[in-house]
Amino acid sequence: MFIRQARRWFLKDCAVGLGSVALGQLLQQESAPSSLQAAQSTAQKTHHAPRAKNVIYLFMAGAPSHLELFDNKPELAKYDGKLPPEELIKDYRAAFISPNSALLGPRFKFARHGESGQEMSEILPHMAEVADDIAIVKSMVTDAFNHAPGQMEMSTGTQQFGKPSLGAWTLYGLGSESQDLPGFVVFSTGKKGPSGGSANWGSGFLPSVYQGVQFRNTGDPVLYLSNPAGIDDALQRRSLDALNVLNQSRYEATGDPEILTRINSFEMAYRMQASAPELMELSVEPKHVLEAYGAEPGKSSFASSCLLARRLVERGVRFVEIFHEAWDQHGNLVKGLKENCKDTEQACAALIRDLKQRGLLDDTLIVWGGEFGRTPMVQGGGRDGRDHHPNAFTMWLAGGGIKGGVTLGESDDFGFNVIQDRVHVRDLHATILHLLGFDHSRFTFPFQGLDQKLTGVEPSRVVQEILA
Repeated sequence: MFIRQARRWFLKDCAVGLGSVALGQLLQQESAPSSLQAAQSTAQKTHHAPRAKNVIYLFMAGAPSHLELFDNKPELAKYDGKLPPEELIKDYRAAFISPNSALLGPRFKFARHGESGQEMSEILPHMAEVADDIAIVKSMVTDAFNHAPGQMEMSTGTQQFGKPSLGAWTLYGLGSESQDLPGFVVFSTGKKGPSGGSANWGSGFLPSVYQGVQFRNTGDPVLYLSNPAGIDDALQRRSLDALNVLNQSRYEATGDPEILTRINSFEMAYRMQASAPELMELSVEPKHVLEAYGAEPGKSSFASSCLLARRLVERGVRFVEIFHEAWDQHGNLVKGLKENCKDTEQACAALIRDLKQRGLLDDTLIVWGGEFGRTPMVQGGGRDGRDHHPNAFTMWLAGGGIKGGVTLGESDDFGFNVIQDRVHVRDLHATILHLLGFDHSRFTFPFQGLDQKLTGVEPSRVVQEILA
């Protein structure tokens, strides 16, 4: 009896809520398979009323050039081809080029749009139409200047591997509203995936039930979801029941919460066999919706991923992240940016309008951006590239408690350093958690004797200026 009570105490008080869900099942029926759905529905108590309940993160992997998209620098154009001022590059370390490389003026024209007068590049015509719905932050900074560390910092708050991603923290905090789909879904459009790999959506020291599940955006969302020949639904159900009994027996013996994750993943896959085909069938969407996104049923694209993101949040999925590669323009800057914007910006704008029209934008937070910015100095013999740059870059946010039509922050005349309203990656994370109902300084998970936080131990602030 003492051993059983001790096990119950450990699961309830030491497993940070995950084991306590299983314990509730154990108390009701000690010998039955427990917590087939509970691990993902576990939620923490929010610190205040959340403004957002879902997140769609549009990660432009490779780092878009803020100087060609959102941060217009007429003065930089005047210095095109000249060397940067010595005081500008003092003690500066570039990733690949000499800091004393010639300056490169903006390659595209800018104009103001909407009632708010948001300034955007000519290669963002669709985003210009939703200028009043987004908040543009021109004063982002990070600590990293190479891709994998930069993506890790943007995704997990640190350049070190092994920490939970923003999506995992979100799912841990709010749980999932969907019983038939994973609470955290990831799409990656490109051949290689992001430089940081799956650690961008990993669970780190959180239970692995909170990690992202990578979907394809055509066909079966995950490989081997369909039953092989000769396996019908009844046989699969009996097989899963037998596995659940064995896993539950092992869980009873060890109390290892990862066994609950295994049970949950098997059951989730079983339920997804019914829910996922309907989710992926974009042909049921009206023609005007498909055209608005630029999505074609059966064709893999960023546009299809954005439309699927809307369909996922409609079905209660908490966090959807879409990685789009190829923003790393060390050369072919003009051509590469035109192609990237053609691939993405129509769908980004359509996603905002679609969510707004359906009444979902108010509680769905959209975040757009890369891991850092690009240098005002040129890279490449053809004067058509920019190097990595952590000192100033631009991101935008919409929905979920964000004030539309706002531009925050300013970089200097060269787009090199932030000179007003500096926003570190930690501040962005603190703001996202705030919109989800959590005080970043109190939103913790005990690990290795410490109360771990997404924002770490450095000072962080909620960016109140962009909140509605």
